Amino acid sequence: MARARLADVAARAGVSPATASLVLREQPGPSESTRAAVHEAAGALGYRADRTASSLARKRPHLVGVVLDVSHPFHAALVDALDGAVAGTGLDLVLSTTTSRRSEADAVDTLLDSRCAGLVLLGTTMSARALDALAAHCPVVALGRPGAASARGVYADDALGLRLAVDHLADLGHRRIAYADGGRGTIATARRRGYRRAMERRGLAGDTLVVPAGDTEAAGLEAGARVAARPAADRPTAVVAFNDRCALGVRDALLRAGVDVPGGLSVVGYDDSPLARLATVRLTSVSQDPGPMAAAAVRTLEALVAGRADVADVVVEPRLVLRSSTATPPGAEKD
Repeated sequence: MARARLADVAARAGVSPATASLVLREQPGPSESTRAAVHEAAGALGYRADRTASSLARKRPHLVGVVLDVSHPFHAALVDALDGAVAGTGLDLVLSTTTSRRSEADAVDTLLDSRCAGLVLLGTTMSARALDALAAHCPVVALGRPGAASARGVYADDALGLRLAVDHLADLGHRRIAYADGGRGTIATARRRGYRRAMERRGLAGDTLVVPAGDTEAAGLEAGARVAARPAADRPTAVVAFNDRCALGVRDALLRAGVDVPGGLSVVGYDDSPLARLATVRLTSVSQDPGPMAAAAVRTLEALVAGRADVADVVVEPRLVLRSSTATPPGAEKD
């Protein structure tokens, strides 16, 4: 019979692996009912703590655990920037990835067993409550979104980022500017809200159109097909997408439908990932500047590890990088 893992205990108790780890390590945070459920599950499964993890716990190596989405190009850029940011600090990175099979909770569980000095979560979908539960065990920095009561965040000002995108398109003469949404989650909510406010600010609230999408090329492809299927007189002349991957899907769907980009419809992405810079794509995109974000994340984590109580979230100012995916709308001339 296979040895029970922490993830098995967590699943049986109905909690996250991070919460189960807190209980089994006798750390503060979880409620008494949660503790009882975890201990019951551990007993029923015959769970025994990994002695290697216990040994690492005594050593407390200066490792920074990083959780990333293996399919996300911007995460790769952030990891590269993080690696540069830890140079000379005495810290080293340990990477744990999410995949189509491996959840964020699984990735975090691996890093908890490695007893990292702190964790940096890239684009995390954890709730504020889950972040705080994890932060009760070790310092946590959420890179790409606001933090919580105990965890800290380092993120771009999404309201400004969407305003830059909408202002650029409006200045070109666009009015019907749609938004390919990112779905659920803190980051998606912030960007959707930023789009609506930017449209209102330009007097375009009546032309607001949020198209369901997501954070992948496939989701953007579906959103782009919906846009292309609209009657020409009612079709947006520009789309701002949740991220570059979604924007590329939108662009692909439009081109397949015979809609020229940018001659027939302009497209703006978000992240300024390596994909946006491809010579065959040249996507106008909002840059979050991974270098400054990574440096701020490392500084924040160092302060948390040192036990400082005055550590606050860090907001990085984004910028718009203009390329060839945007132009004046059909039949209009730029002033």
